[in-house]
Amino acid sequence: MTATTTLTARALLLDMDSTIVNSEAVVERCWRRWAAEQGLPAADVLQVVHGRQGWATMAALLPDRPMELNMADNRRMLAQETADTDGVVPVPGAPAFMDAIAALPHALVTSADIALSDARMAAAGLAVPDVRITAESVSASKPDPEGFLKGAAELGHAPDDCLVFEDSEAGINAGLAAGMRVVGVGDRAAAFAPTVQVSDLTGIRVEALADGRITLHFPA
Repeated sequence: MTATTTLTARALLLDMDSTIVNSEAVVERCWRRWAAEQGLPAADVLQVVHGRQGWATMAALLPDRPMELNMADNRRMLAQETADTDGVVPVPGAPAFMDAIAALPHALVTSADIALSDARMAAAGLAVPDVRITAESVSASKPDPEGFLKGAAELGHAPDDCLVFEDSEAGINAGLAAGMRVVGVGDRAAAFAPTVQVSDLTGIRVEALADGRITLHFPA
């Protein structure tokens, strides 16, 4: 946690994987298989996979590989990940946090597609927000800010009035590039200079103000 313990915004933009849903076991299983198929060290693959769409991870790891192969593998892996929900659970504190913001302006901004986000949110027992930006919604993967900017626009708020919750380097960089403040969730996030960093979502107090703003009080 940084010295800042209170932030105020008008809308919240939430990543899914490793931010509100712990799907790390599935991600690791699927990407270890792909790494073995490509003859790549699994550790190298797992360092860059978080936050991006699958095809973007593949392009970063194998820059000379034809994009049509990446897109084909991406479709195959999305199907595998959607079918595999073993070990998918909410991040600690996520159920209470999502309940606390249910009536407030918020959106899911994820690199997953609709089917995968449906499967993982259901497996974690979390309601899908009314506003959702998925892989189908954007032309560029995080760390491009497109997804967060679209989420802000759909909620009707300026970027600097939005607060992003993210866990990965790609996601944190996307939120910052969108001109937003970022709450880094989990130990991995601490290395990427979020505005505030928390170990999980436990103990975050949400206060809805009369003027429409949302104040979040983070545990010390």
